Formats: sequence, structure tokens, C-alpha cells
Amino acid sequence: MTTLAGQKLHNVDLSRILNRNEKRVVMAMDKVFAAIDDWEPQALDIQDIYALALNSLPPRYVQEGTIVFKESVRNAEIEQAVLQAVDKVRKKPNY
Repeated sequence: MTTLAGQKLHNVDLSRILNRNEKRVVMAMDKVFAAIDDWEPQALDIQDIYALALNSLPPRYVQEGTIVFKESVRNAEIEQAVLQAVDKVRKKPNY
């Protein structure tokens, strides 16, 4: 898999463009996982949940210096995306 780390196009560094929802999904996953006491996700489960939740949300790409006035995705929507991803992965793990 290719990452954008160090990627350049016409000498423009693209590696510092980030999806703001990535950090928010991780925080929501931490909260949701803390409330689950009957399941211990494996590493692949965590990766699948992260990818599924992110893919279900609209991307919020920003670059250094971007000013964010309002988040278009509420925290509750992110938590719901994580809960749905957890449910899907628990029902049908990828291993």
C-alpha cells in the first residue's frame, strides 16, 4: 500500500493533507470500546472498524493553515458510524 508520506506532485508536498475525521473516529472508537465489556476486538477488527466508520462519513480533508469554522459531521454521527461498524465486524469478522 502506498502512503502519501513524502509524496509530491510537481514538487508540492501532499503528505500534510489530512482527513479531520480520522482523529475523531479514533476518539469515538475509544469511547465505544470502553463501553463494551463482552468483546475484546483483535487488531484486524480494530482496523476494519476504523476503515468502515471512516468510509461511511463524508471526508473532511484539510491542510496546514486551514481554518475550520464548523464541523459538518457531529460527534454523535461519528459515534453512530463506529457503532454500526462494530456491529458489522462482530457479526462477520474478517478472519
